[in-house]
Amino acid sequence: MPLAFDIDLLRRAEMFAGLDSDSLEAVAAAGAVRRLAAGRRVFVQGDAAISCHSLLEGRVKIIQARADGTQAVIRVIGPGEMYGTVAALMNQAFPADAVAVVESVEIWWTLPVFRQLIRRFPEIGLRATAAAGTRLMDLQGRMGEMTGERVEQRIARTLLRLMHKAGRATDSGIEIDFPITRQDLAEMAGSTLHTVSRTLSAFDQQGVTSSARRRIVVCNPGALTLLAENGAA
Repeated sequence: MPLAFDIDLLRRAEMFAGLDSDSLEAVAAAGAVRRLAAGRRVFVQGDAAISCHSLLEGRVKIIQARADGTQAVIRVIGPGEMYGTVAALMNQAFPADAVAVVESVEIWWTLPVFRQLIRRFPEIGLRATAAAGTRLMDLQGRMGEMTGERVEQRIARTLLRLMHKAGRATDSGIEIDFPITRQDLAEMAGSTLHTVSRTLSAFDQQGVTSSARRRIVVCNPGALTLLAENGAA
């Protein structure tokens, strides 16, 4: 392998949590581990999906281009999550770009090798299917939010998701542990840069958040939850 890594990182991955140590060693030996510099594009929307990926360390964002030429951050991948795998197993093109947000480490497999792993360890296929189903349900929930919630609620709910997924405790609150721009947040919340800037400024003034360039801290998670639920702190 290009890089040495702790096999327990695979044990925490959503696809491999049920495997024993010998099985994990076999899965690791079949793949390739590589470091991703911040900004590196792992795969490109529209390319044939011929590889399967699982993140070991860092953050990767999934960016989808729209027909009007704009783009949207549709998901942020954290350690232990798969990406690109469902498209590959379905013999589809990659539906979006994958770009490393910070320096990261991933393990990846060619599609034929990954299919062999699924035949050898059926639990991998079951867990990959379950993970894909969870993401579909999450997407359906987000679509419901787009049509049924005010924009301030959507922004608050997006911040809560990021806090729970990528939050780390600091003296001032729970900091989202990767650089995130207001444009990124606007794309994830289905809003505009202007609206996100105005809303975050209001949240900051209320003491709910503390935001600066590419950095957001949730200072009052309870108040943010109230904003997500009914738009009022």
